Amino acid sequence: MREEKRLLRQKQIEKAAYDLLEAKGYGGTSMLGIARKARASNETLYRWYGDKQGLFQALVTGNAEEVKSHLEAKLKADHHALSILRTLGPKLLALLTGDRAIALNRAAAADSSGELGATLSKAGRESVFPLLQQVLLRARSDGDLVFERSEEAVGLYLDLLVGDQQNRRVIGQLPTPSKAACEERSEKAIGHLRLLLG
Repeated sequence: MREEKRLLRQKQIEKAAYDLLEAKGYGGTSMLGIARKARASNETLYRWYGDKQGLFQALVTGNAEEVKSHLEAKLKADHHALSILRTLGPKLLALLTGDRAIALNRAAAADSSGELGATLSKAGRESVFPLLQQVLLRARSDGDLVFERSEEAVGLYLDLLVGDQQNRRVIGQLPTPSKAACEERSEKAIGHLRLLLG
């Protein structure tokens, strides 16, 4: 199968997975159901993703890829740490409060097996958190921030940036934030971080 055709099929399969996830939750979503909705063969899904957890790990990884790639590129280019946060913050907030992340989080909350929650943690948070640590350690080296434990500094930054917005989105009490709102909140998070750790 040519690469373009495969990418198109993957997008169709992943859209079908998100649609079923929103309609039936993680427990009610099966590989066979996704295959039928995407008009793909069940064998194709198992060959490409391994199993249901592998498919959802691919969804989470794909959802976080833009933020991860942005961080990796900025760290390699050796940009000033706070300027990395200025461009990263809006992207990260938009990712965490976007429709796909909210669908995954709602399903994870309803999944009593804990499988989807573990997948979200591994493919999402655990892949981005170490990169954020590198950014804040660079900010400390630059003399912009003062802290002892990088894990706590990253936690503080995420609290300031995201707060309860993701939870409020999950329970339907907050609309999707606009690009301007994400940029404004990102700037405020950096300002508060400098006040607290400056």
